[in-house]
Amino acid sequence: MQRSEQASEVTVLKRAHLARDILEVIALALILFLATRLAIQNYHVENVSMQPTLVDGENVIVNKLAYLFHPPERGDVIVFHWPLDTRQDFIKRVIGIPGDVIRTDSTHVWVNGVLLNEPYIKAPYNAIANVWKLGKDQYFVMGDNRPDSDDSRNWGVVPRNYIVGKAIAVYWPINKWQVINTYPAVFAHIPDANPQTTSK
Repeated sequence: MQRSEQASEVTVLKRAHLARDILEVIALALILFLATRLAIQNYHVENVSMQPTLVDGENVIVNKLAYLFHPPERGDVIVFHWPLDTRQDFIKRVIGIPGDVIRTDSTHVWVNGVLLNEPYIKAPYNAIANVWKLGKDQYFVMGDNRPDSDDSRNWGVVPRNYIVGKAIAVYWPINKWQVINTYPAVFAHIPDANPQTTSK
């Protein structure tokens, strides 16, 4: 009788240990899931404004912690809340950072007086010639498909706190996998401007 009681106690202990192990695994999985969601987000490309870099139907990985220790840089491809309707997210390339002066004519873009040689664009096009002066925490973004992109040329700057994160790679379709090029050489020779410049 005593052996039966001992065996029963061992069974109860094993079940309790198994239940605790299962709860620990579930808790760890939940923590990892939440941590991943805080750091990484996926974005589904639904238009042609970033061709040829990004194509309609592709999925990209967005690093939401990319700008935790440094600000966005020229050439970065970012996901952000559209300033005219923050319920919508857009994806564009950063052309100007705080303090920059952006100038366009019908086919060219200058940043702080430096003409950009842009290998990433589908075609050179600007609807009008204009000048924008970026203030503190303001970013100027443009789509790589210039003739077919609704961007800062139309509705203005993106505030820093509207930026969701940096698009770092295409992960789907799997045969289109690529790290997104930020073309640092294009922007390497642009002089810094005063970030306190007021916006136009």
